[in-house]
Amino acid sequence: MKILSLVLGLLSLTGAVFAQNAPVEKSLLWEISGKGLTKPSYLFGTIHLICPADFSLSDSLKEAVTKTEQIALEIDMDDPGLMAAMTKTMFMAGDKKLMEILSEKDYAHLNQFYKDSLKMDIAAFGRAKPFMMMGPLFGRILGCEPQSYEISLMGLAGKQKSEVIGLESIEEQMAIFDTIPYARQAGMLVTMIDKLPETKKEFKGLVELYKNQDLQGLYNLTVQSEFGMDGQDEVMLFKRNQNWISRIDKIVHEKPTFIAVGAAHLGGERGVIALLRKEGYKVRAILR
Repeated sequence: MKILSLVLGLLSLTGAVFAQNAPVEKSLLWEISGKGLTKPSYLFGTIHLICPADFSLSDSLKEAVTKTEQIALEIDMDDPGLMAAMTKTMFMAGDKKLMEILSEKDYAHLNQFYKDSLKMDIAAFGRAKPFMMMGPLFGRILGCEPQSYEISLMGLAGKQKSEVIGLESIEEQMAIFDTIPYARQAGMLVTMIDKLPETKKEFKGLVELYKNQDLQGLYNLTVQSEFGMDGQDEVMLFKRNQNWISRIDKIVHEKPTFIAVGAAHLGGERGVIALLRKEGYKVRAILR
C-alpha cells in the first residue's frame, strides 16, 4: 500500500493549466448531476500523501459517500492481483540498473544519503524505476509517516459494503513513468536530496493550499516548482483526464459513484470538472 500511495502521490504532483473560466470556488468536493442521472455522483480531489495531523475527512465528504453505491479511485486498490501487476511493471526496460544511469559521484552520494538518513542500501532497489525510490524519501520530506486518503476511502467503502473500482489499470498508470527518461527520474531524486530544505518547504506549502481547498494556489505552486514534471503534463495529466471522462460517464449512469482523484486533475479548461461540464453534466461545488 505504501508503494501504491507513492505512485499516486507522484502522479498528483503534476500541474494543470487553469483558464480564466476554470472553477474558482475553493472546494475539493463536487456534486455531479444532470445528463439523465436519477441520483447524483460526487467528485473529490485528494492529496495522496499527507501527515495524519493534516488529514481530515469532512462530514460533507462522509455524507456524500453514504449517498453512493461504489467508490472509483484512479486505480482499483483492492484488486487482489494489483501487487503482482505492479511487480511486473516497476522495473526499468532493458535490464538497466541505477548505477548505469547515474554518474559514479551521484550514485555514491545517493547511496550515502539513503544509508545515513533512511538506513537503506539503494542496491535493494536493483532495476526498479528511479521514481520507486522516492517512497522512503517522502516520509523524510513530510516529517511523518504519511496517511492516504485513498486507503481511508476504501475503509468507508468497506463499512457500507460499496464496491471499489478504478478509472485506469495499474499497467496504464505505471506506463506513464516509461515516458520519462530514467536518467531524468534519477536526476530529480538527486535534486530533491541536494535541496532537501527547499523540498520540505514546498511540500509544506502544497499541504497548506490543499487544506485551504485552493485549486488555483495549488496550480500556481506546481508550475513554479523545480521538482515538477515540466513537459510531461500532456501525458501525466491532460491525456489521463480525457481518458477518464468516457469511463466516468459510463459508471455514473450505472450507479451513483464517489470518484476520488488527485486534486491537480480537477481544474483548468482541460481538467475533469470542465470536461464533465462540456459533456452536459452539472458540476456543483459543495462548500464547507
